[in-house]
Amino acid sequence: MLLSWIVLATVAGGLIAVLVAHWLAHRVFVQYLHHMVSLSVGVLLAVALLHLLPEAFELADADAHGLFGLMLASLIGFFALEKIALLRHSHHHEGDGHHHHHGHDEHEAGRGGVLILIGSSLHNLCDGVLVAAAFLTDPILGVLTAASIIIHEVPHKLSDFVVLRNAGLKRRRALILILFSSFCSALGGILGYFVLQQAQALLPYALVVAASSFLYISVADLMPQMHERVSPADAAPQLALVGIGVAVIYAVTTMMHHGHGHDDHDDHAHGAVPAIHAPHQH
Repeated sequence: MLLSWIVLATVAGGLIAVLVAHWLAHRVFVQYLHHMVSLSVGVLLAVALLHLLPEAFELADADAHGLFGLMLASLIGFFALEKIALLRHSHHHEGDGHHHHHGHDEHEAGRGGVLILIGSSLHNLCDGVLVAAAFLTDPILGVLTAASIIIHEVPHKLSDFVVLRNAGLKRRRALILILFSSFCSALGGILGYFVLQQAQALLPYALVVAASSFLYISVADLMPQMHERVSPADAAPQLALVGIGVAVIYAVTTMMHHGHGHDDHDDHAHGAVPAIHAPHQH
C-alpha cells in the first residue's frame, strides 16, 4: 500500500509540475514566475529545517557527527554536480527580463538541450528516492516532501520547456520529452522503497541528503534569482511569499506534532512502548 502511495506521489508530482510549467510557458504568465520562486524558498527551507532534519536526528539515535558530516558532503556534492551541469539548469529564457540578445537561448539550447534532459532525469530519479525515504519515515512527511519538490520543480520544468522550444523542438515533442524525464522520479521512488525498506538504518541519512538538497536549492539557486529583482517594490512581495511558505509548513508541523503527541499518550495509556527511533508505522 505504501509503495502505491509513493508511486502515485512521484507520478502525480512530475505530471503536475510539467503541466503547470507548460501553462506558465505562455509569455503572459512568465512574468509571474518569480512569485513561485519566492514561495518555493519559504517552503523548501521550512520542510528541510522543521521536518526532514528533526526526523533524521530522531531516527539516527543522536548520531549528530555522522549526520552533520553527511550534510557537509551533500552540500559540496551538489555544488560539484552544479558545476558539471547535471543539477542546475539555465533559468534564462527569451522575454524573462534578463536582456539577453535575441537568439541567445536558441544558441545555448542547441548546445545543451540533451544535457538538460539527462540532468533532469538523474535529478528526478534522486528526488524519487528522497520521496520514498520520507514516506517510509512518515506518510505525512512524504506528502510534504513530494509537494515541496513539485513547487521547486515548476521553474526548472519551465526553463527546460522554453530552452527546448528555443532549440527548435515542437511544443508537443518538448512536452513529451520533459514528461518522460519527470517520470524517472517514479523509478527512483520504487528503487528507494525496496532498498530503504530492507536497510532502514539508512533512512535518517537519506533524509539528511533530502534536507541538504532543499537547502542548497534555496540558497544557491532560488535566492540568487530573487536578488536579481533589485526594485524596492519587489522586496515586500518576496518576503511576504517566503513568510507564507514558512507559515504553511509550520502550521502543518504543529498539527503533525500534536497528532503524534496524542498517539504517544494513547500508547502509554495502554502500556505500550513507543518506537521513538523507528520509522512511524501507519
